[in-house]
Amino acid sequence: MRRFAALLDALVYTRSRNAKLKLLADYLRETPDPDRGWALAALTDGLDFPAVKSATIRNLMTERVDPVLWALSRDYVGDTAETASLLWPGPDIAEDPPTVSEAVDTLSRMTRANVMMELPRLLDRLDAEERYALLKLATGAMRIGISARLAKTAFALAFDVSVEDVEEHWHGQSAPYAALFGWAAHGAAPPSAEHLPLFRPFMLAHPLEAAEIDLAGYAAEWKWDGIRVQVVHVNGETRVYSRSGDDISGSFPEIAEALHIDAVLDGELLVRGAHQGREEGGAASFNALQQRLGRKTVSKKMLADYPAFVRLYDVLILEGEDLRPLPWSDRRARLEELIARLDPERFDLSAVIPAADFAELAAIRERAREDAIEGVMLKRRDSPYVAGRKTGLWYKWKRDPLLIDCVLMYAQRGSGKRSSFYSDYTFGCWDGDPDSGAELLPVGKAYFGFTDEELKWLDRYVRNHTVNRFGPVRETDKSLVLEVAFDSVHASKRHKSGLAMRFPRIHRIRADKPAHEADRIATLQAMIRD
Repeated sequence: MRRFAALLDALVYTRSRNAKLKLLADYLRETPDPDRGWALAALTDGLDFPAVKSATIRNLMTERVDPVLWALSRDYVGDTAETASLLWPGPDIAEDPPTVSEAVDTLSRMTRANVMMELPRLLDRLDAEERYALLKLATGAMRIGISARLAKTAFALAFDVSVEDVEEHWHGQSAPYAALFGWAAHGAAPPSAEHLPLFRPFMLAHPLEAAEIDLAGYAAEWKWDGIRVQVVHVNGETRVYSRSGDDISGSFPEIAEALHIDAVLDGELLVRGAHQGREEGGAASFNALQQRLGRKTVSKKMLADYPAFVRLYDVLILEGEDLRPLPWSDRRARLEELIARLDPERFDLSAVIPAADFAELAAIRERAREDAIEGVMLKRRDSPYVAGRKTGLWYKWKRDPLLIDCVLMYAQRGSGKRSSFYSDYTFGCWDGDPDSGAELLPVGKAYFGFTDEELKWLDRYVRNHTVNRFGPVRETDKSLVLEVAFDSVHASKRHKSGLAMRFPRIHRIRADKPAHEADRIATLQAMIRD
């Protein structure tokens, strides 16, 4: 645990991506099994301890330190694990710290009935840095700038294997990843996925930055605004995976039940739009799909009101044949043949956009403001299907964002590296003429889109213009205008304004603009296309 705590401490204070990679690679190479496997799982959100939650830590702390001191300290530090690790009345130097493996085993055996006795015993064996590491590991709230992709890249660096191979073999393995380390570190055979419905890494696209591109070697498709999924059927079993490799079959059982051919298919998960008055078979907005996301059980009414389907982009494996090395044009031909064998209620084909040249494609894209269209994809016709982003093969050309002027209303501190800054902003628009007594109604919340310097400026602004406090939330004096970019807006019964934005982000700080000149709710309502 001491080495793992030192790793976390170093990662927190390291900004450079390459330096983070080296720290992780050195740890994975030098730490014995199974500690390094458990650490890797913790860093990639692969661990879950149901008995240990943030509320458990808060309850423990209020039993051992003054509740007012705890509340003030937590508010100042901004992180529960860090505050608890520093305030815990334990030893300055621990003489018998557990290994990561021992800590994981102890945490796994904790229940809600015994956690209030067992967790303190574990914390008493650790110093402040080790307690911080343990609590981060236990709650899964790392927030130290380590993505799963970066961890896999570090794994590849540590053992001199390709990150594409790591991605290929990663899924289907469980912590502490003995087979994965056996393959990479000890030269054993790679884990086999041949007879399992496992996730394969997606091919991704680079944003299109050049003014134009020669369409002769590229095919253009719509970039649909759903969620990218992979549908896998092997040996009579089907799984639906999200872009991150999470199994979402339970949330979309009709998709899992519809594929009966051994295949790995890549596409966009959408819901039908016919129930909202669109033509039969059309795709509804992301707002409709969102009604289905994250649900462990789906009612018959939900299945009927928001029927899901997958608009297919590609086929990776078909009836035992790996098609990924083939050029896109060959895979597309195989997909067009396959679509006739699939359930038309659950699968259709993403159409190729007919455009003679880039100028014509640009004009078509400019007219595309349908709810389910996010932009255009450009795919090299001779490109194989390769994991990750490879320059020159696939490009995404997203439609220009919508912009609106809003007024900052509330702010809250962020998490991790931003825990000392007010970096989560709620903003609103006027429900009428502010000179006639109109009020501001919240229309969205954003926590990105600004630079580090702008974050510092906004943090100072919030602190100097606070007029009220509601727990961790500060209310500001409604004087700062923020230009907000977003992809679309939809009607929502969950918000007082009746609106919900899709992907809002801070585009510009408009300190020059008076708050009464910010936009009205009616402006946003006019942008709704539901």
